[in-house]
Amino acid sequence: MQPDLFSTASQTDANAKPEEPDASNPPARAAWLRDELNRHNYAYHVLDNPSIPDAEYDKLFRELQALEAAHPELLVVDSPTQRVGALALSAFPQVTHSVPMLSLGNGFEDEDIIAFDRRVSEGLNITEVEYATELKFDGLAINLRYEDGVLVEAATRGDGATGENVTTNIRTVRAIPLRLHTKTPPKVLDVRGEVMMYKADLAKLNARQRDAGAKEFANPRNAAAGSLRQLDSRITAQRTLRFFAYGVGLLEGAEMPVSHSALLDWYAELGLPVCTERAVVKGAAGLLEFYKAVGQKRPGLPYEIDGVVYKVNSVEQQQQLGFVSRAPRYAIAHKFPAEEALTTVQGIEVQVGRTGAITPVARLAPVLVGGVTVTNATLHNEDEVRRKDIQIGDTVIVRRAGDVIPEVVAYVPEKRPADAQPFVMPTACPVCNSPIVKLEDEAIARCSGGWVKCAAQRKGGLLHFVSRRAMDVEGLGDQLVEQLVDKHIITTAADLYKLGFRALAELDRMADKSAQNVLAALEKSKSTTLARFIYALGIRHVGEATAKELARHFGNLEALLQASEEQLLEVADIGPVVAQSIRSFLSDPLNTELIEQLQAAGVRWPEHVVENKPKPFAGKTFVLTGTLPTLSRDQAAEKIEAAGGKVAGSVSKKTSYVVAGAEAGSKLAKAEELGIAILDESALLQLLETHEQN
Repeated sequence: MQPDLFSTASQTDANAKPEEPDASNPPARAAWLRDELNRHNYAYHVLDNPSIPDAEYDKLFRELQALEAAHPELLVVDSPTQRVGALALSAFPQVTHSVPMLSLGNGFEDEDIIAFDRRVSEGLNITEVEYATELKFDGLAINLRYEDGVLVEAATRGDGATGENVTTNIRTVRAIPLRLHTKTPPKVLDVRGEVMMYKADLAKLNARQRDAGAKEFANPRNAAAGSLRQLDSRITAQRTLRFFAYGVGLLEGAEMPVSHSALLDWYAELGLPVCTERAVVKGAAGLLEFYKAVGQKRPGLPYEIDGVVYKVNSVEQQQQLGFVSRAPRYAIAHKFPAEEALTTVQGIEVQVGRTGAITPVARLAPVLVGGVTVTNATLHNEDEVRRKDIQIGDTVIVRRAGDVIPEVVAYVPEKRPADAQPFVMPTACPVCNSPIVKLEDEAIARCSGGWVKCAAQRKGGLLHFVSRRAMDVEGLGDQLVEQLVDKHIITTAADLYKLGFRALAELDRMADKSAQNVLAALEKSKSTTLARFIYALGIRHVGEATAKELARHFGNLEALLQASEEQLLEVADIGPVVAQSIRSFLSDPLNTELIEQLQAAGVRWPEHVVENKPKPFAGKTFVLTGTLPTLSRDQAAEKIEAAGGKVAGSVSKKTSYVVAGAEAGSKLAKAEELGIAILDESALLQLLETHEQN
């Protein structure tokens, strides 16, 4: 079936060009020019098959611009001239999606996909399911709303329920039709798809950025997101963005296609770009075969992908399977493994952490891994360097997955040079020259100087103290803390609350307003919770969860300060090592003095009496995954913990509930596999309310 591309085309020949009107009839001439430009846009940006030279296109474009300027009544919202951008916005308005933009569960191993197919087969009670398979693009999810065939609104995914209105910027994306190519458009059509930037277009953009002395983009996804979220759409118009349609939201005034593959075929007829790298397959074997074939093609594709997507092809069967939490049961994303690359080790240095931990770090010849240029990679500890036999000069395999810190996987033996040098762990701290010690039962070597002697530990401890999950002092970042320590303005966390306006304002990259903001943030941070305060102290082995357990168990700081190791062992999840670490920290006069100084500076929290009565979620373990509609992860965790529940970071057979939001990943998939109860936000709040009433 040929697409009905242009309303003025002959009904007997969809490819025939309408008769060209002359300038004596401005309305007809403008309509003809619009159709011509739309036809050439489609050929160039969707079919990758230019139909006329650029100079001829520009000539037609300028003529239409002139006509619309002379006759403003001829200007329509879907005119090709409306793609050049408009004046800058002050902010993006919010848009509520008529149908939520759901996220997908993830699979990483073949077994995950086999299990998915088994669940679908059992849910439908059929032996072999037909699936539509397509690529998982590494871009930005978008909803395009067409009313009576005209693009009227575009919004980002946002939290799945609400996104940002980026209509003006989307109009600059030439691959997206401003009017659907049909004479009988649906009344309303929400097209779901991905905005992206091709690899070659990113290279051109970065070349322009370099010439202008501006920051380059790390990967196509960042470039696409950064371009689409420009408040000035004229900047977006200067960047080449692409689009592929892959789903549907609200549809009114037309019949829903019977299958996903039929939906994409219909989209192509409407002039919407649809990726050709797709197929219809049967069963798990067909899914895995598609995955393997795409994996082989992946390096040669013009765009970045991070996996493939499988959807039950039949729309009726999709509706029969329904949804779990905020993800469909009928679809799953099959992610590719972490990307790896080869590079050389130019040197191995050590970094000093806030607890004195000495971490060997490989300095690498720059290499692109997972769309990001990597120059450093962790080697974890001395034993790991020995085990992997990494030497300076080696060619190594570097791995990076998502936002995980890059690591050296292994060296390539046949590429080891004759002058390769083994790593030698220093005996003295590179920062304070204190001895480096390693306890018999630990793999990590540590600087023995402590925060009093070692500036690196001091900086790390201060950054931990002001971090969001600790005292939450906004505006106190790495560079500012580094200056405060290097210039001997502060030594301990208590000194932060003695800072004066002038001392801050005179630091590099600071101004009066910035100094005032930091002082205000410090003042605000004085009102905190006991759990946050304990966590902020930076006691070894005491993370957020342990700090909350300590606060819940003892109720006040005085009781904790006086607790013996035996009493500490009575706290949930605290063993001998942690108990000894806490007791050692609280027995150090320097640390008790720091606590006293912080309290004297006004740091405070509400005291409470330990309640002996059982709480409704006592003994229950929750795991949070994805983005919830109204609650942040911290807020949800606080509600669960206030009811006596525990929030864990991973799913296991001991997990009681998984609370899943938008873009929930492997944790949700594992919960389904283990048969663990899954809650969305409303179900969690309802459960809390039920227990409160009881």
